[in-house]
Amino acid sequence: MAVMFGTAIAASGLRKAYKDKTVLDGIDLDVPAGTVFSMLGPNGAGKTTTVNVLTTLLVPDAGKAVVAGHDVASDTRAVRRAIGVTGQFAAVDDLLTGEENLLMMAKLLHLPKAEGKQVAGRLLDRFDIADAAGKPVATYSGGMRRRLDLAMTLVSRPQIIFLDEPTTGLDPRSRLTLWAIVRELVADGVTIFLTTQYLEEADKLADRVAVLDHGRIVAEGTPAELKRKVPGSHIRLRFRDQRELHAGAAVLPGATRDDDALSLHVPGDGGMKTYRALLARLDEHAVDVEEMSLHTPDLDDVFLALTGNASDPADTNGTSGTSGTSKTPDTNDTNTAVNA
Repeated sequence: MAVMFGTAIAASGLRKAYKDKTVLDGIDLDVPAGTVFSMLGPNGAGKTTTVNVLTTLLVPDAGKAVVAGHDVASDTRAVRRAIGVTGQFAAVDDLLTGEENLLMMAKLLHLPKAEGKQVAGRLLDRFDIADAAGKPVATYSGGMRRRLDLAMTLVSRPQIIFLDEPTTGLDPRSRLTLWAIVRELVADGVTIFLTTQYLEEADKLADRVAVLDHGRIVAEGTPAELKRKVPGSHIRLRFRDQRELHAGAAVLPGATRDDDALSLHVPGDGGMKTYRALLARLDEHAVDVEEMSLHTPDLDDVFLALTGNASDPADTNGTSGTSGTSKTPDTNDTNTAVNA
């Protein structure tokens, strides 16, 4: 797999409508190679349509998108050779073993038999399913199925991988395992385009996050940058007794007092300068604090503030390809490795 440099995905003015329903309303994207880019948005925001356009399964009505250096509209085969797509549901054959699923994928990609066997063995080891390689996939746990699904995508050694809600329904341990695999892929130079219903997942994995709402990107930045856009950061001070609480409240008149918890909530911007200034003020007035903690908004707060919706990024617009069950290359299914 060749390591990419510069921009992996670029789009400008992408538009898509179905009759009188505008799904994408002029979105721009710039995804650096070797990073995780996460797209969040409420139900119907246009995420699936965006993925379908970028993976050549839909032609935009206007605008331009370049993936791995190739135009998605005029050079679809080159795009498909460079990407892999793992959809919301594991696209594996339950009647075959794990190894047979990987060998089938290698055959569909026209790899020589010996090379396919080698690739399958390496992926089985990497994804920790070698011990179950000879067992039918029907016996696999949900986490094992998802790992096998992603392993099948990697048979083609893609430069860019589109992950559509990859950990939906997984237990916490399996989710952490998938996160570790994503980090390993990025360390190897792979670019990840991630949609997820778990905002914590985007917070943990993404280098940059775009929030899509009503077909428009309403905010974009690092998770930390997005959190700073939302008010609500505060410093919580807990005191030993009522006397110390009263002293603290006198020094910090703008704080919110909680007598039952013996605490003060001091508004702030979440920055270290504010933190240090507060410590200096308390020290100057000889106020003792039992415990101090910094609280900042999370991506759930950002999501709700920007979209006014609960965190359900599933997208009902566009085609339903991301829930398909085939990994056959070069087919109209976004759950495929889409290699020509």
